[in-house]
Amino acid sequence: MRTLPPYTLLLLILLTITGNTTAQTAELPGNRSTWNGFTRTDFELNGHPVTVIIPRQPADGRPWVWHGEFFGHRPIPDVALLGRGFHIVYTRCSDLFGAPAAVSHWNQVYQTLTSNHGFGPRPALVGTSRGGLYCYNWAAANPTKVSCIFGDAPVCDIRSWPMGRGTGKRSDAEVRKLQTVYNITDEKILADKALSPVDHLQPLAAASIPLLHISGDADDIVPIQENTLLLQQRYRALGGTMDVIVKPGIAHVHGLDDSTPIIEFIDKHGRQEKNARGGS
Repeated sequence: MRTLPPYTLLLLILLTITGNTTAQTAELPGNRSTWNGFTRTDFELNGHPVTVIIPRQPADGRPWVWHGEFFGHRPIPDVALLGRGFHIVYTRCSDLFGAPAAVSHWNQVYQTLTSNHGFGPRPALVGTSRGGLYCYNWAAANPTKVSCIFGDAPVCDIRSWPMGRGTGKRSDAEVRKLQTVYNITDEKILADKALSPVDHLQPLAAASIPLLHISGDADDIVPIQENTLLLQQRYRALGGTMDVIVKPGIAHVHGLDDSTPIIEFIDKHGRQEKNARGGS
């Protein structure tokens, strides 16, 4: 048998790896369309819609951004990160408020994307408004599977929103949904239980997960004092790293005029080849 020269063998290995990477992306199921110039695929997993936006050239380690809610709103960071090789993922679990049913579904999405399609083991989570409940509750249950969390005026305490037990606006309709998903009809019992991101930050701090929030100091729906700043106080007390960008005079409005801090935060912490601690 003829022995291949070392450089030829190396080339074949590289081609095999590249071919496998392309195949893994192509194997994603669903209906194909276009989103901001990138390929989008939509499929269902256990009755919940899943959306994946595919970069033209996936970065090493297949990093990805996972949205808790409101995918597509203020998309500039996502478009920029797609250009840097990140996949963008959203799974819709409307009205589950990050409850155990939502965490269970997220577990299945994670398993599907990492085991079947080669996605990196530690996505960057993006929690916008109530999406913060999904991201933080899943992260608390899976701290070694998270690279970083970016919160955009995120709900960090259900007692603030939707329950309105502080200075924020109450939503009776959303409270009823909250009672349903947790199967707790007594509001006092619901408020007393540790069900919110601010209640279980220890696993995140122990895993050294970096956090970044942006919030308006005039937000009367998800007040910054009862959500982002409370979470920051508790997280730092546990030894965690968290930065907050405060938008003076801004209400419950998302994004930044200049998205650079968001993009650079996720790009810095979310790349798998730099942060490959693995999952468990």
